[in-house]
Amino acid sequence: MRRIHILDTSLRDGEQAPGASMTSPEKLEVARALARLGVDIIEAGFPAASPDDHAAVAQIAAEVGREPLRGRPDVQPPVIQALARAHEGDIDAAWSAIKGAARPRIHTFLATSDLHLEHKLRMTRDEVIAKVGAMVRHAKRLCDAVEFSPEDAGRSDPAFLHQVLAVAIEAGATVLNIPDTVGYTMPDEFGALIAGIVENVPGAREVVISVHCHDDLGLAVANSLAGLRAGAGQAEVTVNGIGERAGNASLEELVMLLRTREPVLGLTTGIDTTQLLSVSKVISRATSYPVPPNKAVVGGNAFAHESGIHQDGVLKHQRTYEIMKPEDVGASQTKLVLGKHSGKHAFAERLAVLGVALEGEALVRAFGRFKVLADRKRAVHDADLVALAAGERAPAPDLYVLEDLQVACGTAGLATATVRLRDPEGGQRVQAAVGTGPVDATYKAIQAIVLTPVELLEFNVNAVTEGIDALGEVSVRVREGDERATHGSGADTDIVVASAKAYLAALNHVIARRPAAQNVEGAA
Repeated sequence: MRRIHILDTSLRDGEQAPGASMTSPEKLEVARALARLGVDIIEAGFPAASPDDHAAVAQIAAEVGREPLRGRPDVQPPVIQALARAHEGDIDAAWSAIKGAARPRIHTFLATSDLHLEHKLRMTRDEVIAKVGAMVRHAKRLCDAVEFSPEDAGRSDPAFLHQVLAVAIEAGATVLNIPDTVGYTMPDEFGALIAGIVENVPGAREVVISVHCHDDLGLAVANSLAGLRAGAGQAEVTVNGIGERAGNASLEELVMLLRTREPVLGLTTGIDTTQLLSVSKVISRATSYPVPPNKAVVGGNAFAHESGIHQDGVLKHQRTYEIMKPEDVGASQTKLVLGKHSGKHAFAERLAVLGVALEGEALVRAFGRFKVLADRKRAVHDADLVALAAGERAPAPDLYVLEDLQVACGTAGLATATVRLRDPEGGQRVQAAVGTGPVDATYKAIQAIVLTPVELLEFNVNAVTEGIDALGEVSVRVREGDERATHGSGADTDIVVASAKAYLAALNHVIARRPAAQNVEGAA
Protein backbone atom coordinates (compact mmCIF):
# COMPACT_ATOMS: atom_id res chain seq x y z
CA MET A 1 0.00 0.00 0.00
CA ARG A 2 1.19 3.50 -0.85
CA ARG A 3 0.25 6.13 1.77
CA ILE A 4 -1.43 9.26 0.37
CA HIS A 5 -1.23 12.46 2.40
CA ILE A 6 -4.50 14.40 2.67
CA LEU A 7 -4.30 18.20 2.70
CA ASP A 8 -7.55 19.89 3.62
CA THR A 9 -8.01 23.44 2.33
CA SER A 10 -11.57 24.03 3.57
CA LEU A 11 -10.33 26.95 5.67
CA ARG A 12 -8.61 28.59 2.70
CA ASP A 13 -9.98 27.56 -0.70
CA GLY A 14 -13.26 26.38 0.83
CA GLU A 15 -13.85 29.70 2.56
CA GLN A 16 -13.52 31.46 -0.80
CA ALA A 17 -16.94 30.11 -1.77
CA PRO A 18 -19.37 33.06 -1.86
CA GLY A 19 -20.91 33.58 1.57
CA ALA A 20 -18.86 30.83 3.23
CA SER A 21 -16.61 33.10 5.31
CA MET A 22 -16.15 31.93 8.90
CA THR A 23 -15.41 33.71 12.16
CA SER A 24 -12.17 32.98 14.04
CA PRO A 25 -13.91 30.73 16.63
CA GLU A 26 -15.57 28.79 13.80
CA LYS A 27 -12.24 28.36 12.01
CA LEU A 28 -10.66 27.02 15.19
CA GLU A 29 -13.55 24.60 15.63
CA VAL A 30 -13.19 23.39 12.04
CA ALA A 31 -9.41 23.00 12.41
CA ARG A 32 -9.86 20.87 15.52
CA ALA A 33 -12.43 18.72 13.73
CA LEU A 34 -10.02 18.23 10.81
CA ALA A 35 -7.24 17.23 13.22
CA ARG A 36 -9.52 14.63 14.84
CA LEU A 37 -10.40 13.38 11.37
CA GLY A 38 -6.72 12.68 10.79
CA VAL A 39 -5.87 15.01 7.91
CA ASP A 40 -2.11 15.29 7.41
CA ILE A 41 -2.02 18.98 6.48
CA ILE A 42 -4.44 21.81 7.27
CA GLU A 43 -4.21 24.82 4.97
CA ALA A 44 -5.41 27.27 7.59
CA GLY A 45 -5.81 30.40 5.47
CA PHE A 46 -4.28 33.29 3.58
CA PRO A 47 -2.70 35.50 6.30
CA ALA A 48 -1.97 38.45 4.02
CA ALA A 49 -5.66 38.72 3.08
CA SER A 50 -6.74 40.43 6.33
CA PRO A 51 -5.70 40.93 9.96
CA ASP A 52 -8.55 38.62 11.04
CA ASP A 53 -7.35 35.83 8.75
CA HIS A 54 -3.79 36.28 10.03
CA ALA A 55 -4.99 36.05 13.63
CA ALA A 56 -7.10 32.95 12.91
CA VAL A 57 -4.18 31.16 11.22
CA ALA A 58 -1.86 32.08 14.09
CA GLN A 59 -4.34 30.73 16.64
CA ILE A 60 -4.73 27.46 14.73
CA ALA A 61 -0.95 27.12 14.46
CA ALA A 62 -0.44 27.73 18.17
CA GLU A 63 -3.25 25.46 19.37
CA VAL A 64 -4.22 22.81 16.81
CA GLY A 65 -0.72 22.76 15.31
CA ARG A 66 0.84 21.78 18.64
CA GLU A 67 -1.68 19.64 20.49
CA PRO A 68 -1.79 15.83 20.09
CA LEU A 69 -5.06 14.15 19.20
CA ARG A 70 -7.40 13.39 22.10
CA GLY A 71 -6.48 9.92 23.33
CA ARG A 72 -3.71 9.59 20.73
CA PRO A 73 -0.52 11.11 22.20
CA ASP A 74 1.50 9.06 19.71
CA VAL A 75 0.01 10.91 16.72
CA GLN A 76 1.79 14.04 15.52
CA PRO A 77 -0.26 17.23 15.18
CA PRO A 78 -1.06 18.11 11.56
CA VAL A 79 1.16 20.30 9.42
CA ILE A 80 -0.26 23.85 9.45
CA GLN A 81 0.11 25.50 6.05
CA ALA A 82 -0.54 29.10 5.00
CA LEU A 83 -0.98 30.45 1.48
CA ALA A 84 1.04 33.35 0.07
CA ARG A 85 1.26 34.94 -3.33
CA ALA A 86 4.74 35.09 -4.84
CA HIS A 87 5.46 38.36 -3.00
CA GLU A 88 7.88 38.80 -0.12
CA GLY A 89 5.25 40.58 1.98
CA ASP A 90 2.77 37.74 1.59
CA ILE A 91 5.40 35.14 2.40
CA ASP A 92 6.53 37.06 5.49
CA ALA A 93 2.91 37.34 6.66
CA ALA A 94 2.38 33.61 6.14
CA TRP A 95 5.47 32.77 8.16
CA SER A 96 4.59 35.12 11.02
CA ALA A 97 1.19 33.41 11.28
CA ILE A 98 2.34 29.76 11.20
CA LYS A 99 5.71 29.88 12.94
CA GLY A 100 4.09 28.85 16.22
CA ALA A 101 3.12 25.44 14.79
CA ALA A 102 5.19 22.36 15.53
CA ARG A 103 5.17 21.56 11.80
CA PRO A 104 4.68 24.76 9.73
CA ARG A 105 4.67 24.98 5.92
CA ILE A 106 4.54 27.95 3.53
CA HIS A 107 2.59 27.59 0.28
CA THR A 108 3.37 30.09 -2.48
CA PHE A 109 2.09 30.16 -6.04
CA LEU A 110 2.43 31.84 -9.42
CA ALA A 111 0.53 31.19 -12.66
CA THR A 112 2.24 29.40 -15.54
CA SER A 113 -0.36 29.26 -18.33
CA ASP A 114 0.18 31.63 -21.25
CA LEU A 115 -3.39 32.87 -20.76
CA HIS A 116 -2.63 34.01 -17.20
CA LEU A 117 0.81 35.36 -18.11
CA GLU A 118 -0.61 37.58 -20.85
CA HIS A 119 -3.89 38.77 -19.36
CA LYS A 120 -3.39 38.64 -15.59
CA LEU A 121 0.29 38.79 -14.68
CA ARG A 122 1.55 40.74 -17.73
CA MET A 123 4.83 38.85 -17.35
CA THR A 124 7.12 36.98 -19.72
CA ARG A 125 8.09 33.36 -19.18
CA ASP A 126 11.61 34.39 -18.18
CA GLU A 127 10.20 36.79 -15.59
CA VAL A 128 8.01 34.03 -14.15
CA ILE A 129 10.96 31.65 -13.87
CA ALA A 130 13.04 34.30 -12.10
CA LYS A 131 10.18 35.21 -9.75
CA VAL A 132 9.51 31.60 -8.79
CA GLY A 133 13.16 30.97 -7.96
CA ALA A 134 13.46 34.14 -5.87
CA MET A 135 10.24 33.68 -3.90
CA VAL A 136 10.73 29.98 -3.16
CA ARG A 137 14.24 30.77 -1.92
CA HIS A 138 12.82 33.54 0.28
CA ALA A 139 10.22 31.16 1.75
CA LYS A 140 12.90 28.50 2.27
CA ARG A 141 15.01 30.91 4.33
CA LEU A 142 12.07 31.20 6.72
CA CYS A 143 10.65 27.68 6.75
CA ASP A 144 12.11 24.25 5.94
CA ALA A 145 8.88 23.03 4.33
CA VAL A 146 7.78 24.96 1.22
CA GLU A 147 5.02 24.09 -1.23
CA PHE A 148 4.94 25.69 -4.68
CA SER A 149 1.95 25.73 -7.02
CA PRO A 150 2.01 26.69 -10.72
CA GLU A 151 -1.49 28.17 -10.97
CA ASP A 152 -3.53 26.97 -13.98
CA ALA A 153 -1.09 24.10 -14.52
CA GLY A 154 -3.82 22.17 -16.34
CA ARG A 155 -3.72 24.67 -19.22
CA SER A 156 0.03 25.33 -19.16
CA ASP A 157 2.55 24.33 -21.81
CA PRO A 158 4.09 21.14 -20.31
CA ALA A 159 7.63 22.03 -21.41
CA PHE A 160 7.47 25.44 -19.72
CA LEU A 161 5.76 23.94 -16.69
CA HIS A 162 8.63 21.48 -16.31
CA GLN A 163 11.13 24.35 -16.42
CA VAL A 164 9.31 26.26 -13.68
CA LEU A 165 9.00 23.20 -11.45
CA ALA A 166 12.69 22.38 -11.83
CA VAL A 167 13.55 25.92 -10.70
CA ALA A 168 11.21 25.56 -7.70
CA ILE A 169 12.89 22.31 -6.65
CA GLU A 170 16.33 23.81 -7.04
CA ALA A 171 15.26 26.79 -4.90
CA GLY A 172 14.17 24.48 -2.09
CA ALA A 173 10.52 23.50 -2.63
CA THR A 174 9.64 20.27 -0.83
CA VAL A 175 6.15 19.91 -2.34
CA LEU A 176 5.06 20.61 -5.91
CA ASN A 177 1.30 21.10 -6.07
CA ILE A 178 -0.22 20.75 -9.53
CA PRO A 179 -3.59 22.55 -9.68
CA ASP A 180 -6.29 22.13 -12.28
CA THR A 181 -7.36 25.62 -11.26
CA VAL A 182 -10.42 25.92 -13.50
CA GLY A 183 -11.44 22.26 -13.61
CA TYR A 184 -10.69 22.04 -17.33
CA THR A 185 -8.76 18.79 -17.74
CA MET A 186 -10.06 15.27 -18.09
CA PRO A 187 -8.71 12.31 -16.08
CA ASP A 188 -6.51 10.90 -18.85
CA GLU A 189 -5.05 14.37 -19.50
CA PHE A 190 -4.42 15.13 -15.84
CA GLY A 191 -2.92 11.72 -15.19
CA ALA A 192 -0.57 12.22 -18.15
CA LEU A 193 0.36 15.68 -16.82
CA ILE A 194 1.44 14.22 -13.46
CA ALA A 195 3.26 11.31 -15.09
CA GLY A 196 5.12 13.75 -17.34
CA ILE A 197 6.25 15.79 -14.34
CA VAL A 198 7.50 12.72 -12.48
CA GLU A 199 9.37 11.55 -15.57
CA ASN A 200 10.79 14.81 -16.92
CA VAL A 201 11.39 17.25 -14.05
CA PRO A 202 14.83 16.85 -12.42
CA GLY A 203 14.41 16.06 -8.73
CA ALA A 204 10.66 15.40 -8.98
CA ARG A 205 11.02 11.92 -7.49
CA GLU A 206 12.72 13.39 -4.39
CA VAL A 207 9.84 15.76 -3.52
CA VAL A 208 6.13 15.27 -2.91
CA ILE A 209 3.86 15.77 -5.92
CA SER A 210 0.42 17.04 -4.96
CA VAL A 211 -2.87 17.39 -6.87
CA HIS A 212 -5.44 20.17 -6.43
CA CYS A 213 -8.48 19.79 -8.69
CA HIS A 214 -11.57 21.94 -9.12
CA ASP A 215 -15.00 20.61 -10.04
CA ASP A 216 -16.19 22.90 -12.85
CA LEU A 217 -16.92 19.91 -15.09
CA GLY A 218 -17.68 17.50 -12.24
CA LEU A 219 -14.31 15.74 -12.61
CA ALA A 220 -12.40 16.94 -9.54
CA VAL A 221 -12.36 13.59 -7.71
CA ALA A 222 -11.75 11.64 -10.92
CA ASN A 223 -8.86 13.92 -11.87
CA SER A 224 -7.39 13.71 -8.36
CA LEU A 225 -7.49 9.92 -8.53
CA ALA A 226 -5.83 9.95 -11.95
CA GLY A 227 -3.05 12.14 -10.56
CA LEU A 228 -2.52 9.88 -7.54
CA ARG A 229 -2.35 6.77 -9.72
CA ALA A 230 0.23 8.53 -11.91
CA GLY A 231 2.56 9.09 -8.96
CA ALA A 232 1.29 12.01 -6.85
CA GLY A 233 1.57 11.46 -3.10
CA GLN A 234 -0.67 14.24 -1.76
CA ALA A 235 -4.25 15.27 -2.52
CA GLU A 236 -5.67 18.71 -1.75
CA VAL A 237 -9.37 18.54 -0.95
CA THR A 238 -12.20 20.23 0.98
CA VAL A 239 -14.96 18.85 3.17
CA ASN A 240 -18.26 18.69 1.27
CA GLY A 241 -16.32 19.84 -1.83
CA ILE A 242 -16.79 23.54 -0.96
CA GLY A 243 -14.67 26.13 -2.73
CA GLU A 244 -14.44 28.61 -5.59
CA ARG A 245 -17.18 28.36 -8.25
CA ALA A 246 -18.23 24.66 -8.42
CA GLY A 247 -15.88 23.76 -5.58
CA ASN A 248 -12.94 21.43 -5.03
CA ALA A 249 -12.40 17.70 -4.94
CA SER A 250 -14.47 16.41 -2.03
CA LEU A 251 -12.44 14.98 0.86
CA GLU A 252 -15.06 12.41 1.84
CA GLU A 253 -15.58 11.21 -1.73
CA LEU A 254 -11.88 10.79 -2.50
CA VAL A 255 -11.08 9.15 0.84
CA MET A 256 -13.94 6.65 0.57
CA LEU A 257 -13.03 5.96 -3.06
CA LEU A 258 -9.50 5.04 -1.97
CA ARG A 259 -10.81 2.94 0.91
CA THR A 260 -13.57 1.15 -1.00
CA ARG A 261 -11.33 0.30 -3.96
CA GLU A 262 -8.13 -0.14 -1.94
CA PRO A 263 -7.40 -3.68 -3.21
CA VAL A 264 -7.38 -2.39 -6.79
CA LEU A 265 -5.72 0.98 -6.24
CA GLY A 266 -3.14 0.05 -3.61
CA LEU A 267 -3.56 3.52 -2.07
CA THR A 268 -4.44 4.29 1.54
CA THR A 269 -4.82 7.32 3.87
CA GLY A 270 -4.66 8.03 7.59
CA ILE A 271 -8.22 9.37 7.75
CA ASP A 272 -10.60 8.13 10.46
CA THR A 273 -13.54 7.64 8.13
CA THR A 274 -16.02 7.16 10.98
CA GLN A 275 -15.83 10.91 11.56
CA LEU A 276 -16.61 11.96 7.99
CA LEU A 277 -20.29 12.64 8.61
CA SER A 278 -19.72 14.64 11.80
CA VAL A 279 -17.01 16.79 10.19
CA SER A 280 -19.29 17.36 7.20
CA LYS A 281 -21.90 18.75 9.58
CA VAL A 282 -19.34 20.97 11.34
CA ILE A 283 -18.40 22.55 7.99
CA SER A 284 -22.03 22.87 6.92
CA ARG A 285 -22.94 24.72 10.13
CA ALA A 286 -19.87 26.97 10.06
CA THR A 287 -20.43 28.06 6.45
CA SER A 288 -24.26 27.82 6.34
CA TYR A 289 -23.82 25.69 3.22
CA PRO A 290 -26.37 22.84 3.47
CA VAL A 291 -25.31 19.39 2.25
CA PRO A 292 -27.51 18.25 -0.68
CA PRO A 293 -29.43 15.07 0.19
CA ASN A 294 -27.99 13.28 -2.85
CA LYS A 295 -24.39 14.20 -1.95
CA ALA A 296 -22.13 11.15 -2.15
CA VAL A 297 -20.98 9.63 1.17
CA VAL A 298 -22.43 12.26 3.56
CA GLY A 299 -25.76 13.26 1.97
CA GLY A 300 -29.00 12.40 3.75
CA ASN A 301 -29.91 9.92 1.00
CA ALA A 302 -26.45 8.32 0.68
CA PHE A 303 -27.67 5.21 2.52
CA ALA A 304 -31.42 5.58 1.96
CA HIS A 305 -33.48 3.22 -0.19
CA GLU A 306 -37.00 3.87 -1.43
CA SER A 307 -37.30 1.47 -4.36
CA GLY A 308 -38.97 -1.78 -3.33
CA ILE A 309 -36.43 -3.76 -5.30
CA HIS A 310 -33.56 -2.01 -3.53
CA GLN A 311 -35.17 -2.38 -0.10
CA ASP A 312 -35.71 -6.09 -0.68
CA GLY A 313 -32.12 -6.53 -1.81
CA VAL A 314 -30.61 -4.64 1.14
CA LEU A 315 -32.74 -6.57 3.63
CA LYS A 316 -31.46 -9.83 2.16
CA HIS A 317 -27.84 -8.70 1.96
CA GLN A 318 -26.55 -5.18 2.62
CA ARG A 319 -23.95 -5.25 -0.15
CA THR A 320 -26.55 -5.77 -2.88
CA TYR A 321 -27.07 -2.00 -3.03
CA GLU A 322 -24.51 -0.53 -0.62
CA ILE A 323 -20.82 -0.51 -1.48
CA MET A 324 -19.94 1.12 1.87
CA LYS A 325 -21.24 0.46 5.37
CA PRO A 326 -23.04 3.46 6.87
CA GLU A 327 -21.06 3.06 10.10
CA ASP A 328 -17.79 3.37 8.13
CA VAL A 329 -18.54 7.07 7.58
CA GLY A 330 -20.23 7.67 10.94
CA ALA A 331 -23.76 7.32 9.58
CA SER A 332 -24.85 4.42 11.79
CA GLN A 333 -28.06 4.75 13.80
CA THR A 334 -27.41 6.94 16.82
CA LYS A 335 -28.18 5.47 20.23
CA LEU A 336 -29.88 6.87 23.31
CA VAL A 337 -26.94 7.69 25.54
CA LEU A 338 -28.33 10.43 27.81
CA GLY A 339 -31.70 11.30 29.30
CA LYS A 340 -33.39 13.69 31.71
CA HIS A 341 -31.80 11.99 34.72
CA SER A 342 -28.24 12.37 33.38
CA GLY A 343 -25.82 14.70 35.15
CA LYS A 344 -23.54 17.44 33.86
CA HIS A 345 -20.44 15.26 34.15
CA ALA A 346 -21.91 12.54 31.91
CA PHE A 347 -23.11 15.23 29.51
CA ALA A 348 -19.62 16.78 29.28
CA GLU A 349 -17.96 13.37 28.86
CA ARG A 350 -20.30 12.42 26.02
CA LEU A 351 -19.63 15.72 24.26
CA ALA A 352 -15.89 15.09 24.62
CA VAL A 353 -16.30 11.69 22.97
CA LEU A 354 -18.12 13.47 20.13
CA GLY A 355 -15.18 15.87 19.80
CA VAL A 356 -16.85 18.87 21.44
CA ALA A 357 -15.03 20.41 24.41
CA LEU A 358 -17.13 22.78 26.56
CA GLU A 359 -16.11 24.25 29.90
CA GLY A 360 -17.33 26.74 32.48
CA GLU A 361 -20.38 28.84 31.67
CA ALA A 362 -20.60 27.48 28.12
CA LEU A 363 -21.01 23.96 29.54
CA VAL A 364 -23.61 25.15 32.08
CA ARG A 365 -25.68 26.86 29.37
CA ALA A 366 -25.53 23.87 27.02
CA PHE A 367 -26.44 21.49 29.87
CA GLY A 368 -29.43 23.66 30.73
CA ARG A 369 -30.67 23.41 27.15
CA PHE A 370 -30.08 19.65 27.23
CA LYS A 371 -32.28 19.28 30.34
CA VAL A 372 -35.08 21.21 28.65
CA LEU A 373 -34.76 19.05 25.53
CA ALA A 374 -34.66 15.81 27.53
CA ASP A 375 -37.99 16.74 29.12
CA ARG A 376 -39.55 17.32 25.69
CA LYS A 377 -38.45 14.26 23.71
CA ARG A 378 -37.93 10.61 24.55
CA ALA A 379 -34.59 9.96 22.92
CA VAL A 380 -31.67 12.39 22.97
CA HIS A 381 -29.23 11.36 20.23
CA ASP A 382 -25.60 12.26 19.62
CA ALA A 383 -26.64 14.54 16.76
CA ASP A 384 -28.96 16.39 19.18
CA LEU A 385 -26.06 16.94 21.59
CA VAL A 386 -23.78 18.31 18.88
CA ALA A 387 -26.51 20.70 17.72
CA LEU A 388 -27.15 21.86 21.30
CA ALA A 389 -23.47 22.61 21.77
CA ALA A 390 -23.06 24.36 18.41
CA GLY A 391 -24.04 27.77 19.74
CA GLU A 392 -21.46 27.55 22.52
CA ARG A 393 -18.57 26.44 20.31
CA ALA A 394 -18.85 29.52 18.09
CA PRO A 395 -21.25 31.81 19.99
CA ALA A 396 -22.73 34.99 18.65
CA PRO A 397 -22.07 38.10 20.76
CA ASP A 398 -24.46 38.09 23.72
CA LEU A 399 -26.30 41.31 22.83
CA TYR A 400 -30.00 40.61 22.24
CA VAL A 401 -31.27 37.36 23.80
CA LEU A 402 -34.60 35.65 23.15
CA GLU A 403 -36.56 35.48 26.41
CA ASP A 404 -40.00 34.48 25.18
CA LEU A 405 -41.90 33.89 21.94
CA GLN A 406 -45.62 33.41 21.37
CA VAL A 407 -47.04 32.74 17.88
CA ALA A 408 -50.59 32.43 16.53
CA CYS A 409 -51.09 31.14 12.99
CA GLY A 410 -53.28 28.88 10.90
CA THR A 411 -55.48 28.79 7.84
CA ALA A 412 -57.75 31.55 9.13
CA GLY A 413 -56.44 35.01 9.97
CA LEU A 414 -52.98 36.52 9.87
CA ALA A 415 -49.95 35.01 11.55
CA THR A 416 -48.91 37.06 14.57
CA ALA A 417 -45.86 36.82 16.80
CA THR A 418 -45.00 38.43 20.12
CA VAL A 419 -41.36 38.37 21.21
CA ARG A 420 -39.65 39.40 24.41
CA LEU A 421 -35.92 40.11 24.13
CA ARG A 422 -33.31 41.02 26.71
CA ASP A 423 -31.41 44.00 25.31
CA PRO A 424 -27.66 44.74 25.73
CA GLU A 425 -28.37 46.83 28.86
CA GLY A 426 -30.29 43.99 30.50
CA GLY A 427 -33.74 45.51 29.93
CA GLN A 428 -36.83 43.71 28.63
CA ARG A 429 -38.22 44.67 25.21
CA VAL A 430 -41.57 43.34 23.96
CA GLN A 431 -42.93 43.69 20.42
CA ALA A 432 -45.72 42.11 18.36
CA ALA A 433 -45.94 41.89 14.56
CA VAL A 434 -48.04 40.40 11.78
CA GLY A 435 -46.54 38.46 8.89
CA THR A 436 -47.24 36.08 6.04
CA GLY A 437 -46.35 33.18 8.33
CA PRO A 438 -45.06 32.54 11.85
CA VAL A 439 -41.39 32.96 10.96
CA ASP A 440 -42.01 36.15 8.97
CA ALA A 441 -44.04 37.60 11.85
CA THR A 442 -41.32 36.63 14.34
CA TYR A 443 -38.58 38.24 12.26
CA LYS A 444 -40.59 41.45 11.87
CA ALA A 445 -41.13 41.65 15.62
CA ILE A 446 -37.42 41.11 16.29
CA GLN A 447 -36.51 43.68 13.68
CA ALA A 448 -38.80 46.27 15.32
CA ILE A 449 -36.80 45.92 18.54
CA VAL A 450 -33.27 45.50 17.21
CA LEU A 451 -33.57 48.16 14.46
CA THR A 452 -30.86 46.58 12.32
CA PRO A 453 -32.09 46.51 8.71
CA VAL A 454 -30.65 43.49 6.94
CA GLU A 455 -31.44 41.51 3.81
CA LEU A 456 -32.24 37.84 4.45
CA LEU A 457 -30.18 35.96 1.85
CA GLU A 458 -30.74 32.34 2.91
CA PHE A 459 -32.99 30.44 5.29
CA ASN A 460 -32.37 26.70 5.76
CA VAL A 461 -34.11 24.21 8.02
CA ASN A 462 -32.82 20.72 8.79
CA ALA A 463 -34.03 17.98 11.14
CA VAL A 464 -31.04 16.94 13.23
CA THR A 465 -32.54 13.52 14.04
CA GLU A 466 -35.51 11.47 12.90
CA GLY A 467 -39.03 11.43 14.32
CA ILE A 468 -41.83 13.86 15.07
CA ASP A 469 -39.90 15.20 18.08
CA ALA A 470 -36.72 15.82 16.11
CA LEU A 471 -34.51 18.74 17.03
CA GLY A 472 -34.71 21.29 14.22
CA GLU A 473 -31.66 23.30 13.20
CA VAL A 474 -32.08 26.58 11.33
CA SER A 475 -29.29 28.52 9.63
CA VAL A 476 -29.67 31.95 8.06
CA ARG A 477 -27.43 34.32 6.11
CA VAL A 478 -28.05 38.07 6.25
CA ARG A 479 -26.33 41.11 4.84
CA GLU A 480 -26.39 44.74 5.95
CA GLY A 481 -25.91 47.08 3.00
CA ASP A 482 -22.72 46.31 1.12
CA GLU A 483 -21.06 44.47 4.03
CA ARG A 484 -20.08 40.81 3.69
CA ALA A 485 -22.76 38.29 4.54
CA THR A 486 -23.10 37.08 8.12
CA HIS A 487 -24.69 33.86 9.26
CA GLY A 488 -26.33 32.57 12.40
CA SER A 489 -27.77 29.25 13.54
CA GLY A 490 -30.19 28.01 16.17
CA ALA A 491 -31.60 24.67 17.29
CA ASP A 492 -34.83 23.76 19.09
CA THR A 493 -37.64 21.22 18.87
CA ASP A 494 -39.87 24.21 18.00
CA ILE A 495 -38.76 25.26 14.54
CA VAL A 496 -40.06 28.83 14.97
CA VAL A 497 -38.01 29.23 18.14
CA ALA A 498 -34.97 27.83 16.30
CA SER A 499 -35.62 30.35 13.52
CA ALA A 500 -35.73 33.21 16.00
CA LYS A 501 -32.46 32.09 17.63
CA ALA A 502 -30.72 31.85 14.26
CA TYR A 503 -31.91 35.32 13.17
CA LEU A 504 -30.86 36.89 16.47
CA ALA A 505 -27.44 35.24 16.26
CA ALA A 506 -26.91 36.74 12.81
CA LEU A 507 -28.11 40.19 13.90
CA ASN A 508 -25.85 40.10 16.96
CA HIS A 509 -22.86 39.36 14.70
CA VAL A 510 -23.82 42.31 12.47
CA ILE A 511 -24.13 44.67 15.43
CA ALA A 512 -20.90 43.47 17.06
CA ARG A 513 -18.72 44.32 14.09
CA ARG A 514 -19.95 47.91 13.86
CA PRO A 515 -18.07 50.81 15.49
CA ALA A 516 -19.14 51.23 19.14
CA ALA A 517 -20.89 54.57 18.54
CA GLN A 518 -22.97 53.10 15.74
CA ASN A 519 -24.04 50.21 17.97
CA VAL A 520 -25.34 52.61 20.60
CA GLU A 521 -27.24 54.55 17.95
CA GLY A 522 -28.70 51.36 16.43
CA ALA A 523 -29.85 50.08 19.82
CA ALA A 524 -31.59 53.32 20.73
